[in-house]
Amino acid sequence: MKKLVEPFTGREEEGRVIVLTLLSREHTVLIGEPGTAKSAMIRRVSELLNARFFSYLLTRFTEPSELFGPIDIKALEEGRYVRITSGKLPTAEIAFLDEIFKANSAILNALNSLLQERVLYDGYSEIAVPLWSLFGASNEVPDESELQAFYDRFLLRHFVRPVPENLWRELLDKAWIIEKSMYYGNLGKAEPVADMKELRKLHEAVLDVDLESVKHKLTKLFAAFESRGIHTSDRRKGKALKVIAANAVLEGRTRATEQDLLVLKYVIPRDADELEKVNTILSEELKTPYRYLRELNEVKTNLQELLNYVVSLQPVESRYVEYRFKQILRDVELTRERVTAIALESQDGAVQKAVEEVLELIDQIASIIRRRIA
Repeated sequence: MKKLVEPFTGREEEGRVIVLTLLSREHTVLIGEPGTAKSAMIRRVSELLNARFFSYLLTRFTEPSELFGPIDIKALEEGRYVRITSGKLPTAEIAFLDEIFKANSAILNALNSLLQERVLYDGYSEIAVPLWSLFGASNEVPDESELQAFYDRFLLRHFVRPVPENLWRELLDKAWIIEKSMYYGNLGKAEPVADMKELRKLHEAVLDVDLESVKHKLTKLFAAFESRGIHTSDRRKGKALKVIAANAVLEGRTRATEQDLLVLKYVIPRDADELEKVNTILSEELKTPYRYLRELNEVKTNLQELLNYVVSLQPVESRYVEYRFKQILRDVELTRERVTAIALESQDGAVQKAVEEVLELIDQIASIIRRRIA
């Protein structure tokens, strides 16, 4: 299923969350500011799977018929209560509902059973739906008490951030291609790389994953979260196993390892503040490459800012600039030593790749400075 993650250039983490959702046959809510391509990503993955897709923007005034289909008037005249569901949510395999927490109580009640049981209770009938995964989107975490049970139905929660500065050029290039394609009417669908039948087989593989080796560590992590004031419902504790198993399958394994417990960062946090706490606990508790990747990510962010600073000072003729450049050169060489040490300490492939990216930034900064002070 990694071929589903690959098309999400610059959005690899979002791609991974989406694939984990599909492998575990669960539901996800994407939380982030408008314009971060939440709906576009879900539409794209549905095309890659050639799945039946339904998308809708919810408001307080959205009627159930807009989601579930209108009442069949002819059948009603005959004394039968029937909905025309063709093309609506009850026929979808993958669905996306924007502004999910703005739904009114009638829709929320229907969605609760839809998410949990894959059944739509409609009047006097029960409609079994083929829904595989539902993705919701919101600009913020819900605070209303009446929404908490509904929020808990989404096993994975991901906080979507805007594209980082180093990918802004690529963002502009792709945005322009999309605008031209929409105008000329040649914005085609993505070519499928799998189908729902293959996804079902992979889900069966998820259910066959051996989880025994991580259960003890998992219960210790739950205790660590509770001790830091991060509460997890019993439902989420149990269902977390599916996401852990899904990560193992995504990595090509039939047995879960401690590394798979990192996906708890998508399951446990209620909001962005709790996400930071959960990341810290995972970094402290797990003997995985995560702590190196987190450190390297922070170093990379700082170096990117430093590179921009050095480039901005490049045309300035001043003794102070030369003095400052010498200081920066010493600092980045010290950083190089630390990053090289990380490469020796960890033989993990992801860590090695992150090390290479950081060293490339260091080389860029050092090259600019050496040309200036030579």
